[in-house]
Amino acid sequence: MTRYRRAVVAGGTYFFTVVTYRRRRFLTDAEPRQWLREAIHATRADHPFKIDAWVLLPDHLHCIWTLPKGDADFSTRWALLKSRFTKRAGDRLSREGWMSDSKRKHREGTLWQRRFWEHAIRDDRDFEAHLHDIHFNPVKHGLVRHVADWPFSTFHRYVKAGTYPSHWAGMQENPDSDLGKE
Repeated sequence: MTRYRRAVVAGGTYFFTVVTYRRRRFLTDAEPRQWLREAIHATRADHPFKIDAWVLLPDHLHCIWTLPKGDADFSTRWALLKSRFTKRAGDRLSREGWMSDSKRKHREGTLWQRRFWEHAIRDDRDFEAHLHDIHFNPVKHGLVRHVADWPFSTFHRYVKAGTYPSHWAGMQENPDSDLGKE
């Protein structure tokens, strides 16, 4: 069995990337957003964490969490979050034809990629760089021209707090842009 090295910092702050299986584009749809909110709420009730930043894109998400002092178990939190979301979605998003022996063995569905990517935030500069990356991501992917135009982001919370001006970052020219595509 493959063993992945994970940064373990009790009470640490982490950047995560979580991707849908086969890059399916459903995360920004109304029902899946609600299911995700419910899964986050239930998971935080059992295993608290602070959401420092978040951006939800159609096929993946990025976020920064800070765990409670003495706690480094982000893997359990992600397992619970993904599992609760999948159970809530039921058969509405699953694809039986995509199930494999490996997926059955690992008790997985067809909504999420098996793993996630994490990075332990090292210092204030690293936090700021990842915060900027999170909030700029919809522009990077050509979903909007201005960061403020993307509704599924903590960018708006940071504007209200005075961290960012509302016109911060935008207008990236991208020939592969999703803008205007159905």
